Amino acid sequence: MDLQKKRTEAAPSAETGNEEPKMYKTENDITQDRRADLNALMNRRLADAVDLQMQMKQAHWNVKGPNFIGLHELFDKVAESVESYVDLIAERIVQLGGVAEGTVRLSATHSILEEYPIEISEGTAHVSAVSTALSAFGYEARNAINEATDLDDADTADLFTEISRGIDKWLWFVEAHAQAHK
Repeated sequence: MDLQKKRTEAAPSAETGNEEPKMYKTENDITQDRRADLNALMNRRLADAVDLQMQMKQAHWNVKGPNFIGLHELFDKVAESVESYVDLIAERIVQLGGVAEGTVRLSATHSILEEYPIEISEGTAHVSAVSTALSAFGYEARNAINEATDLDDADTADLFTEISRGIDKWLWFVEAHAQAHK
């Protein structure tokens, strides 16, 4: 499935018209309409982040081969960082009066990330799969920077800038394992 199509189809329930997003009253000066749009954006990325965190744990638990310990530890560190991104996104949603839709079931339904290949075990296969997932999430984080900027919310844009920077660092660390052989 192409990424653009999946992005459109993976919108959380609040965006599909099945249910209006719940918004709590807040004295935040961002208008309710903009906050609703920002929260919809962040809930999409929250779904991706929860999915990414569990994909990193999948790699951490199942990697095998001569580079086991290095990759096992690296994938766990990536998962820990992604967990902090999950928390940043969810807390920002709530700060803006929204509801963080961060359950595993919602994330599985709404994430745009490709399914992680559970049949792999060899280290280089995990390096490739993790790199693909990090790259896709980084792409969406950069899109979120632009979307938040368009919605005139520098704070949310800054949050996604921080996340994008972190994802790029982890992508570099992971890809270095594949680049050493070339």
